[in-house]
Amino acid sequence: MSDPHVVQKAPFIIELEPGTYWWCACGRSATQPFCDGSHKGTQFSPKKVEITEKRKVGLCGCKHSANAPLCDGSHKTL
Repeated sequence: MSDPHVVQKAPFIIELEPGTYWWCACGRSATQPFCDGSHKGTQFSPKKVEITEKRKVGLCGCKHSANAPLCDGSHKTL
């Protein structure tokens, strides 16, 4: 399995409204941190993010978090 593309070595801090979002796991999306379908033809798949109330989240930007789609600080070791 190949490694995902590192978009940035920091989380995307975003305030999200309630709804369903798809987090990009491959790092190829032009609409980071969300999926735009660029993973097609790779072994990567986006992760579903369900938000039930408006809140600020830290979505992984390095694509290496063990707690994806949330940042776990893995970018500090890349």
